[in-house]
Amino acid sequence: MSNYFLIAFLSLLLPLISPTGVEKKVAHPKMPYDLEQPIAVFEMPESLKEISGLGMTEDLEHLTAVNDEEGIVFLINKRDGKIVKEITFWDDGDYEGLEVIGDDIYIIKSSGTIYHVRDYLSDKPSTVKIKTFLNQENDVEGLACDRTKNCLLVGCKGKIAEGETEQPRLKKAIYQFDLGNMTMKNEPAFMLTLPDIQEYISHMEEHGEMEKLLEDFSQKEDELKFSPSGIAVHPITKEIYVTSSKGKLLLVLSPEGKIVHLKKLKKKIHAQPEGICFDADGTLYIANEGKDDKAVVYKFPYLN
Repeated sequence: MSNYFLIAFLSLLLPLISPTGVEKKVAHPKMPYDLEQPIAVFEMPESLKEISGLGMTEDLEHLTAVNDEEGIVFLINKRDGKIVKEITFWDDGDYEGLEVIGDDIYIIKSSGTIYHVRDYLSDKPSTVKIKTFLNQENDVEGLACDRTKNCLLVGCKGKIAEGETEQPRLKKAIYQFDLGNMTMKNEPAFMLTLPDIQEYISHMEEHGEMEKLLEDFSQKEDELKFSPSGIAVHPITKEIYVTSSKGKLLLVLSPEGKIVHLKKLKKKIHAQPEGICFDADGTLYIANEGKDDKAVVYKFPYLN
């Protein structure tokens, strides 16, 4: 090897090696949101105390929300947090996520059933009920639209597939619902696993929240303390943001499914994070279900 190539090789290698010869931990990119400093806080009325899904209308003027009790979509002014319209689409049920695509809304129930509400702003919107192979054991909680793949992403808190005895202890699944043929793909699009999170944490640089993450995802754990409660695709980076009410966490995946960020949320602010969505400029909204108080929707600027 010539001296030139040797020097070039060492220049790439040396930043990863400490003076003692031990591999340095590589810093992960910084989360582009300060999740402790919202620029707006919207208190929800009693009808949305159990808010469970959050979306954004196509014209970017209103947030949309459902609760986990009634077959109603709520339109919320994104500037002041006031409800401006209620749209009944079906009977009462455990509705967990929604996504707006054009003039239509897709809502998913914990059982995996999808409700396609056509022309939801018209005087007579129509609703089509779509059964999928998912069921109550899968415990569906999140719904998002991945426009680059023309699909809905479906996050599950529970079971993944028949015959896997370790589930749902060590991993959770995100499925794809194809909007072209209106069917759910059998194989998960992404898997969230305890070993993958442990691997990510092992490369984190020291900081204040690392101790708690190490405790929640230690090598002694035999259960993944992360259960998807909301999911959204970032409009600019196309990264996938997944909230977990269990453990109060926000996990960010690359479009390929690699962990990019893992953030511990402060319980005093995020009492029960259930819904998540974005504005076109990257502004982030997170809905927290009301436990002993009112439900709230927080607004965070994109710090790109």
